[in-house]
Amino acid sequence: MKKYLTTAEVAERYRTSPATVRYWRYAGTGPLCFIKRGRHVLYDAQALDKYDAEEIGGRCAA
Repeated sequence: MKKYLTTAEVAERYRTSPATVRYWRYAGTGPLCFIKRGRHVLYDAQALDKYDAEEIGGRCAA
């Protein structure tokens, strides 16, 4: 598995559009585990896994 994912790869992972992922980044919602390298935005795959676990755990506990 890749260490970093592009916006398009994150969108595919969450079955949404890249525009939605960019909006999440702009609005400060969704997974915030990204870094900027020049004009490129990359998401840490391990941090996304952790984000998923926290989101699922919070929903299943209720």
